[in-house]
Amino acid sequence: MSYSRLGMLLILFVLILPWMLSNPASSDPSESTTPGFIEIAAIPGSADDTERIQQAIDRGVGSIRFSKGTYRISKPIEIHLNRVGFTSLHGEGVARIVMTGPGPAVRWIGTHGGTAAPKTVKEEVWDRQRTPLMDALEIVGQHAEADGVEAHGTMQLTLSRMTIRKCRHAVHLIDRNRNVTLSECHIYENQGVGVFLDHLNLHQINIANCHISYNAGGGIVSRHSEIRNLQIGTCDIEGNMGDENAPPSANIEIDGSESSIGEVTIVGCTIQHSHVANDSANIRINGIGTLQKFTDELRHGHITIADNILSDVQTNIELINSRGVTITGNTIWKGYNRDLHMENCKDIVLANNAFDRNPRYHYGDGTEAKQGILIQSCQDCSLNGNLITGTQHKTAAVHLIECDRFNITNCSILEYGQCGLQLENVSRSRISDCLIDQQEQSEVTPSIRILNSNKNMLRDNLLGGSIEDPQNSSNAAGNEFLIMN
Repeated sequence: MSYSRLGMLLILFVLILPWMLSNPASSDPSESTTPGFIEIAAIPGSADDTERIQQAIDRGVGSIRFSKGTYRISKPIEIHLNRVGFTSLHGEGVARIVMTGPGPAVRWIGTHGGTAAPKTVKEEVWDRQRTPLMDALEIVGQHAEADGVEAHGTMQLTLSRMTIRKCRHAVHLIDRNRNVTLSECHIYENQGVGVFLDHLNLHQINIANCHISYNAGGGIVSRHSEIRNLQIGTCDIEGNMGDENAPPSANIEIDGSESSIGEVTIVGCTIQHSHVANDSANIRINGIGTLQKFTDELRHGHITIADNILSDVQTNIELINSRGVTITGNTIWKGYNRDLHMENCKDIVLANNAFDRNPRYHYGDGTEAKQGILIQSCQDCSLNGNLITGTQHKTAAVHLIECDRFNITNCSILEYGQCGLQLENVSRSRISDCLIDQQEQSEVTPSIRILNSNKNMLRDNLLGGSIEDPQNSSNAAGNEFLIMN
């Protein structure tokens, strides 16, 4: 060999040596390493792939790609972001992880302890931890206490195109996380909660374009947590409750007990099923907050529920101890107990909703689904432009009890059965420009009934029945009656 050729080979060896040292060839034939990512291959018949997956992550290469096949693990795969650096897991829609032991299949662990404000984020988070990502993987539980994904201390956790089923909790967020995105995921048939915000401090979480269905402990549930900026949009959320013997559950439950909640948006979702479950609800919000007491007002809120489809549960919307809530543009039907129940709320806007008893949907003997609106101990609320039709309650289609300063305008209350609107211990309220009528009307079934109330005004309503006010307690003028003699 000439000296010139030998020199060229030495130069080439010197150039490629650093790359060879930084990218050692894997001794595992089921694993291949390319600069920037590791690809793991499934081993048919493997009983436990936990250690080789954990070892691949601990190498800190960054991107872990799972080839087509099934990967069985018996304990959580833990990703300590500050130790291993930026990490993402990818399955391309063809990889399945089966969790055969207790705990989460994947546990993300970060060190972010700040808020969502940039000045509170440590450099180690930006340099090693930001945006942990899981994409296009399926996780299946095969243990009673197997969970899907768990996260602590993360910044910008993103879960996309995931399928998580037959686990206990599918996505379990605890401690502190910030800026979480969950999109295009299928959270299906889990024994516990679909997306569980549990003893969590979390601001900024977006849940979008997901199917969250048949999770026996609830669809999206927040308990004992400080939650701000929770956005739920364009999701299909159905059947997230157990049978008639299961504890009360809801498709969306935000519990303010020992919590702090606010700035919640639920928009453009289909939220349904099942009325046979005990005390089931599509949306249940208890806004009482005790984690942070800045003033004597403990009711939290600033919540928007808009443009959703809600049906087929005991109570479609249950709003307790809340304030600053807007409920607009929703289509609501088949609340077997009530379509809407509000209690101890303040500053609520209920506008332009359709509460409809469509005969196309079966209601048994016609009395099974009672529907209707019950509002108790609430103040300073506006009901405008709502259509309420086909209720079967023995009291009234819209029933206000111990309420103050309500403005009810431009509503249509139709085919209401016993009574259209009942005011009981209501004061300083105005009912105007409403149409309250039904096809088969008589003086026996009043359009408006007023009991033990005072300082109310009834003006310019069109009524198919009478105003029943035995104490003559309201200022009524300009009302037109359609009663046929």
